Amino acid sequence: MTHISEREQELPDTLMLQLQELASEHKDIISLSIGEPDFKTPKPILAAAKNSLARGTHYSPAAGRTDLRKAIAQKLRKENKIHADWENVIVTAGSQEGLMAALLATVDPTEEVILASPGYLGYVPAIELADGVPVFVRLREQDGWQVNPDEIKKKISKKTVAIILNTPANPTGTVLKRKVLEEVADIAVQNDLYIFSDEAYEKIIYGDAKHISAGSLNGMSKYVVTFNTFSKTYAMCGFRLGYMRGPKEFVKAVSKVHHYLEICAPHTSQLAGLAALKLPNKYISEMVREYDRRKKLIVQRLNEIGLRTVNPEGTFYALADISDFSSSSIKFAEDLIKKARVACVPGTEFGPFGEGLARFSYANDYKLIKQAMNRIETVLK
Repeated sequence: MTHISEREQELPDTLMLQLQELASEHKDIISLSIGEPDFKTPKPILAAAKNSLARGTHYSPAAGRTDLRKAIAQKLRKENKIHADWENVIVTAGSQEGLMAALLATVDPTEEVILASPGYLGYVPAIELADGVPVFVRLREQDGWQVNPDEIKKKISKKTVAIILNTPANPTGTVLKRKVLEEVADIAVQNDLYIFSDEAYEKIIYGDAKHISAGSLNGMSKYVVTFNTFSKTYAMCGFRLGYMRGPKEFVKAVSKVHHYLEICAPHTSQLAGLAALKLPNKYISEMVREYDRRKKLIVQRLNEIGLRTVNPEGTFYALADISDFSSSSIKFAEDLIKKARVACVPGTEFGPFGEGLARFSYANDYKLIKQAMNRIETVLK
């Protein structure tokens, strides 16, 4: 008899896997669902990976290669204004594995983690796999999808361990304002809580928006754990490379968990990451410039169609209100696939307050986005 754990059975089902499979099997479907850059990984990164493979691959220390940890610490000090020695850094197999290791190292059964909804769909299963309890704070369109610190205060209990922040945010595209970050920081200090700051899209921002790392705020280096990844900024999703920066005692505890989860991040990926950190900014700015062009197209077209969409300040996602067309975001997404041959992500994937919404990724070719919008308009009107 096959025995499956209750833990696994209670994990939320996700439509993302089904959407990925559909998009790959049916080439006529235009996918605006996947959160993966469509750009090729820059050539200097690929060259570093190729050279690594030619020399053979090996284990690295569990927390990562020292040269890469030093390079990341330098990057955090220079770009994020975060105090970071290399001993504060752990190299992970993507930021998702880093978050999982951090939760396993800090959350005991029934302890609580506060997070926003609509929010990134990977947080809830990670918390539940650690036998923790997700506690949701509702984001509202009229607040520009900014986190409301007063709502966080109401959710804190004796069992609260951490607050997860995501900026720039998936799926809303919001860049959290300094005032919001400062108020949440005060809450964390007053209640002796961790802030887990997910900054995967830190370089993908538009216009006057400015990314601020929570860990750069005065006195927050011992409360904030910063998570980041090479996937989005450098189009390195398949390399599975990320990192976290935290207080030294925290890093010591998480390193042990990380070792049993992953042993170490891939050796070749770490050498590719070293090359990525040395890249001229032009590689990133060219990608962001193209994302901005696509963003303007998709936001304009969604609003013209009647799918009200707030202009994203960062990421490559547009979150649309679909409530005028359907009472169910799942049915809306299913109908788009069947009738328009366009894949989006229903808002219910982003927590209990995602109903009535749908996420459209513009990490796809400009012409395909244009074609997808025309298809959607034809079906809805």
